Amino acid sequence: MANEVRSASQVVEALEHAGLDPSKLFPIGVRPPLPVYLRQVWERRRFIWYDSRQRTATQNARNLLGNAWLILRPLIDAAFYFLIFGVLLPRVADGVDNFPAFVIIGVLMFRATSAALAGGANLMQNNRSMIRAFNFPRASIPIASTVRSAMTAAFTMVAMCAAIWIAPPFAPPNLMWMLLVPIFALQMLMNLGIAFITARIGFHFPDMGNVLSVLSRFLMYGSGVIFPIERFINHDGIREIVMLNPVFRIIDMARTALIDGRVPGLDSWLIVIAWTLVLLVGGFLYFWRGEEMYGRELR
Repeated sequence: MANEVRSASQVVEALEHAGLDPSKLFPIGVRPPLPVYLRQVWERRRFIWYDSRQRTATQNARNLLGNAWLILRPLIDAAFYFLIFGVLLPRVADGVDNFPAFVIIGVLMFRATSAALAGGANLMQNNRSMIRAFNFPRASIPIASTVRSAMTAAFTMVAMCAAIWIAPPFAPPNLMWMLLVPIFALQMLMNLGIAFITARIGFHFPDMGNVLSVLSRFLMYGSGVIFPIERFINHDGIREIVMLNPVFRIIDMARTALIDGRVPGLDSWLIVIAWTLVLLVGGFLYFWRGEEMYGRELR
């Protein structure tokens, strides 16, 4: 049969003629149907988890303090921002209760989204050896990267809560702190959608990594990370744009729960959930449509 059959369609016809089921055979280097692709990604869930856990566990292996840096690094950052905005520049905090906690939450929560935006552009290039060597759904790469980022960010969240608790004027724990869990989960799902989009864009345009780093800075200032941006906007149209910014909403929700001890408004939840669904579903479909190119163009 090998000498007679020259194409995939002929292979399928030959198998069907022989009474065999070819439905689970797919040519290498082509995009499988979406249901099949989703199943393939699910079947690689153990690999994704193992790869994420291993890389998280070994990312500080060369340092003397090892993974203690997962907690120490955000604590040092929090101490730095407390020193700047709580001690050296206290007047910047005029009008904002507990400004050190305001900045600490903003900076540390924004970090994960910034990493997804700028780092996603290099994901496919950085994993080219694995793409060349193995046949697997390439969506596993941005998923593993986001899971790894979530593992690191989880330590950052713990350090963030400890920092705002012990740093004057203090934000003592309360039941509303539990809302940080769903807020954090929504942020990670949104980051996954961003990673899908930036991974494909960065695959076609490697220079986009630098462009996205610049965009990340604009997003930081437009999300009120280190100052209450809504107080400096007088134009109603611009204010509405900022209010629809999902990163601004996520950070504001975390501040409301952790500092004020209140449940974030329903409008914030709805806006963040809508953005998360759009970015996650849209990003996955956008990435999936380029599946057949990732391995072929990296050879």
